[in-house]
Amino acid sequence: MSDPQAILRDHKPEKDFFIGIDSDGCAFDTMEVKHKDCFCPMTVKHWGMAAVAKYARDAWDFVNLYSKTRGCNRFLALTRVLDLVAERPEVQRRGVEIPRADGVRSWAARETKLGNPTLDAELEKTGDPDLKRAQAWSYEVNEQIAAIVKGVAPFPFLRESLKKIHTQADVIVVSATPIEALVREWEEHDIDKYVKVIAGQEHGSKKEHIALAAKGKYPEGKILMIGDAPGDMKAAKENGALFYPINPGAEEQSWQRFHEEAADRFFAGTYAGDYETKLIAEFDTYLPEVPPWKAS
Repeated sequence: MSDPQAILRDHKPEKDFFIGIDSDGCAFDTMEVKHKDCFCPMTVKHWGMAAVAKYARDAWDFVNLYSKTRGCNRFLALTRVLDLVAERPEVQRRGVEIPRADGVRSWAARETKLGNPTLDAELEKTGDPDLKRAQAWSYEVNEQIAAIVKGVAPFPFLRESLKKIHTQADVIVVSATPIEALVREWEEHDIDKYVKVIAGQEHGSKKEHIALAAKGKYPEGKILMIGDAPGDMKAAKENGALFYPINPGAEEQSWQRFHEEAADRFFAGTYAGDYETKLIAEFDTYLPEVPPWKAS
């Protein structure tokens, strides 16, 4: 089997700067439609939660859209959602048994390239029934996304920002979305021409994307990750990179600020320090850690 990470490992700098950009919810306004109309209905269907669909929806939206785990890998999101649903008293009173998906948990604990290809390989090797269920779920999610999510344009000021930065920086897509969907969406809007590599879940974690493509290849202070989720920031900081936040619910304003101000600061070497700290402090106020049904 060919190494999917080779394209990142083999990346050679052509510019002095490197910028990684997340896709769903950061470059494109696709988070709501993908999660509410594709992921959540298929989760209810495949994981036997029709009797408690309301609580499944609450949990799915919280984990994937409205909390600090926003933007995490789908398989990690799945187990978190199952836990949140299972522990709700309303669900327990109804006597609905929520699957543990231990096979998925075990696989996710030892695999970094959490995607359908590695899932298929693991299922073939083990025949684990939880992985079989996860496979059916994950593939049908992809089918729903391909059928439903079309014509979703990039956020305003994203295209303008790409035009501005690609002349000074090597730009790549750093995402936990399957590569097929990423390529389709970036090509559909003719913005793939501004990026060197499109990296998805099959290429590993976001932390690995940045480590393989940029770490040690570009000078300190010249690597930037743009994302809309705390996981994006964590991937940047674990690689010693700078982070620019796209604030959930204020994406257009965030991209406008990047286009008119932050990009110039990054290239001028005045982004790190107080300016970045102020933006991250603001970003931290947007997403809670505790579900609203627990907070109340």
